[in-house]
Amino acid sequence: MSESILFLTGKLAEKSLHQVLASIQPTPFKYRIEQIGVSVAALMTPELILRRLSDTGDADKMIVPGLCQGDLTMLENKYGIPVARGPEDLKDMPQYFGRGGQAPDLSRYDVNIFAEIVEAPQLSVDGILARAAYFKKQGANVIDLGCLPNTPFPHLVDAIKTLKSAGYKVSVDSLNSDDLLLAGQSGADYLLSLTEHSLWIANEVSSVPVLIPAKSGSLPSLYRAIDAMQKIGKPFIADAILDPIPFGFTDSIVRYQKLRKRYPDIKIMMGVGNITELTDADTTGINAILFGIISELKINAVLATSVSPHAINAVAEADVARRIMFAAREDSRLPRDYSSGLLGLHDRRPFPYSSEEIAEIASQIKDPSFRIQVSKAGVHVYNRDGLFQDIDPFKLYPHLKVDDDASHAFYLGVELARAQIAWQLKKRYVQDEELEWGVNSAESDQSGKTAHREASIKEKKLKVE
Repeated sequence: MSESILFLTGKLAEKSLHQVLASIQPTPFKYRIEQIGVSVAALMTPELILRRLSDTGDADKMIVPGLCQGDLTMLENKYGIPVARGPEDLKDMPQYFGRGGQAPDLSRYDVNIFAEIVEAPQLSVDGILARAAYFKKQGANVIDLGCLPNTPFPHLVDAIKTLKSAGYKVSVDSLNSDDLLLAGQSGADYLLSLTEHSLWIANEVSSVPVLIPAKSGSLPSLYRAIDAMQKIGKPFIADAILDPIPFGFTDSIVRYQKLRKRYPDIKIMMGVGNITELTDADTTGINAILFGIISELKINAVLATSVSPHAINAVAEADVARRIMFAAREDSRLPRDYSSGLLGLHDRRPFPYSSEEIAEIASQIKDPSFRIQVSKAGVHVYNRDGLFQDIDPFKLYPHLKVDDDASHAFYLGVELARAQIAWQLKKRYVQDEELEWGVNSAESDQSGKTAHREASIKEKKLKVE
């Protein structure tokens, strides 16, 4: 028996919600729509719902508008069924239910992220700890301490022990055997990197070594190191080394494919920083492609760096990419409609409403508050006095008649600027919301966004009751 869902909505969105839900074919659930008497669905609150909704009928689940603020557990306690927020825009409902009636599960991944603190020797132990916390927040599983050539690292032991005592898994990255031996003796979990000539270190410590070719591009030397580790029965990770563009990038991808084909069951690492850091291109797209390859080859770990200003969120992007590509591989689906985290400059569905649909919505407005929407045709501004459309906010200004209200003029100026940028870049615009830049919006102040929304609602004097 299919699930029965109760959708709550407001007056302006009711017709659109009926159309959108009817378009989901085949519909993986039964549904009923309840319009609870508010004009704007986003202004619903759990308290208001409790006052206006007497019962849920035979519903197994309730979905409220995505912008509904407040604690939904009070609704679950009252009605005895699960309550969830839908997408922020009801036009995204088909994608919300694009996985057999369930929102995409991005909780799973099979790639561990080693986040390298490249400048570790130049930071204090407290500085290293702070950097580690930053990377952990972005999704790192292991904190890698990079040892710079000809740069002393006298506090290496203290750094390892401090990170370990704080609960971090730690790797140390160096081509110096003395550094690696000391790191292993101090409790490092992983050592980057050993070759067939330095495998003796693996016999001296319990750290898991990451094996690399003894000579650039030499798979036979990597194979010999792997065979030696398999012979003694100790765990290891192999890395064929990803070369930068145009210095052998394609050949290095082929090496990883050959490595996986020869050793289908070993753990493999790919260092992605040679591409994200050394290519002047947005790292969201680079990470998407690299993690697609990583997913297909079932690579188990990546070494990620975040040094160049344009790669500041590379670790967070890697976290999003590994989850999307894992889900796509497990679902045998294209990596689409899982997350917008890697969509920075553009959106896949920037204009959910056509000019005709906006005009229909505008015809229902009976109050003086301005609404702003964006379609393929441009920016639309409307209230009870009319609907105006253009691609230039300056041409819309004379229709607003806010010369004697500086605060309202400022608010509309900000919103029209955002709307113009959204139209120019083909991005999704939602009034009273900052533009979304994928994972690069993660550092924005969510409390500030909420405060802005509440202030703008008050400014426009929208009436819920």
